[in-house]
Order: sequence, then structure tokens, then C-alpha cells
Amino acid sequence: MKQHSVERGSGMAASGALLLLVLLPGPAAGSEGIVLAPHRAVYEMSLVATRGGSGVTAVKGRMVYDLTGSACEGYTQNMRFVTQMVNQGGRTIITDLRSSNWEEGNGKRFRFNSSQFRDEKQTEVTAGDAARTNAAGEIKVELTKPGKKDLSLSQRVYFPIQHSIALIEAARAGKATFRADLYDGSEKGEKVYDTVSVIGRKRPPGNNRELPPVKNAERLDELAAWPISMGYFEPGSDKTDAVPVYELTYLFFENGVSRKLFIDYGEFAIRGTLKEILFHPPSKCDAKR
Repeated sequence: MKQHSVERGSGMAASGALLLLVLLPGPAAGSEGIVLAPHRAVYEMSLVATRGGSGVTAVKGRMVYDLTGSACEGYTQNMRFVTQMVNQGGRTIITDLRSSNWEEGNGKRFRFNSSQFRDEKQTEVTAGDAARTNAAGEIKVELTKPGKKDLSLSQRVYFPIQHSIALIEAARAGKATFRADLYDGSEKGEKVYDTVSVIGRKRPPGNNRELPPVKNAERLDELAAWPISMGYFEPGSDKTDAVPVYELTYLFFENGVSRKLFIDYGEFAIRGTLKEILFHPPSKCDAKR
């Protein structure tokens, strides 16, 4: 997998898992009984495996994910993902992905802004606004960067927070799989991924105690969680025997927090270990509820 794939994969890993991914008492429920807890999580990234002559000999980095807001005021997600990759020639390449998104609590509107840097030089910038414009739920996208362009998406497409809530609903209902078209502004705002999530057996409250201790993470001790393996496929891949562009695996708590991240790009794979987590106080509109 070339370096471009790492940049693309980094962005999708945050929106599809941490939101990807990626949630405790206090905020308003995004769906009945489901509450996404605003929090800031820091993950340490490291190389797990390389395959097929990828040319990658080392990868390390850090991902910081921050979720604020609630269903009543909308959710804001900020993410920064910095990696240092060493190739077989010994050259170190630094990639830096930054994104900031806002999504309306009812899933009707989604604003996104992201930029990518390679060795401190900006290589890509994307910005736009997506909204469900009619009773049928059809989505209109207005891109402003890298250039002005209008797109139309199917009403069945999910935005990131909307997708996370639906995935938790599916897990609680005991479903083994969840398939959805996901739009998060990736690939210059023009890509909709066909995602397939395999939901593992429910892990009851207390499972978090078996993981390495992290300050404030004990708040997860009373929550159930599910192992999730989510593949990102090219659109229309349901008609072929396609392999995913990449695959994201993680332990997903019922409040939306993720631990044990694993991102497989095909030619190499990286692990994300939770190192820090801070839960934000309830939003003002939630405090009034």
C-alpha cells in the first residue's frame, strides 16, 4: 500500500470507527436509549505487520479524537492523525491528517473540513456541506474545496454519527452484521463507501477491567461492548467478490468509545492503543433536560 493509502486510511479510520467509533450519562440520546458521550481520546499507533513487499519497515504515530455536543445541538468531531513511516530505503515520511466535522443530531445535515500534509507540506484540502433536502431524504452535497462542485447522494446514505448510532442499535438487537453506505467527506468529498460491519458476541459490563488501565477509562467498566470488524468497500462491490479497501477492527462500547483499534490496509496493518481519555461535561442544552 502506497503512502497515499495511509493518508486515506487515516481519515476513514477516525470517521468510521471512532466515530468511528467512534458516550456516557449526561448528553442527549441520539436514538432512544443510546447516548454518545463527548470525550477526547488519544491513541498511540504502531506497526503490527507488513505483507507483499509493501516497502514499509516501521510506522508510529498518534491519533487524537475529540467529540463534543449532543443530539439537541449537534455533534462536533475533531481529529488529528500524525504518522511517521519508514520505507526500505530508510527514508522517513511524516503524514498529518486534520479534520473537523459537525453533524446535526437528527442526521439531516453534515459539514466537513479536512486537510492532509506530507512532510509539513499541504497536499489536499476538502470542505463541504451535505443536507437532506426533501421528505424522501435525498442528499445534496455542496463542495467548496478543492473546488466548487455539487453532488447528489441516495437517501440511504449514513453520515458518521448517524452510522455509529445505527451500529450500536444493531449490536443491541443481536444482529451479526450491519451493512450501510457511509459518507464522511473522504476522497475530496466525492466518495461513498459501502461498509460491512461484522458484530461479535456481546461482552458484558466489566470487560474493560481486563484491558490495560487508562486514567478515566474506569468509567467504561459498567458498560457492555462488542468487537466490531468493519470493511470499507468501493461502491457497487456487492456485485463482485471484492476485498475491502481497508478493514477496521475495534472494541466498541455502547456509549461510542472505542478501544483496541486495528487498521488493516492490506499490505500492512497498524494498531491503536488507548493512552488517554477525558470525558467532557454535559452540554448546556442537555443540562436543561
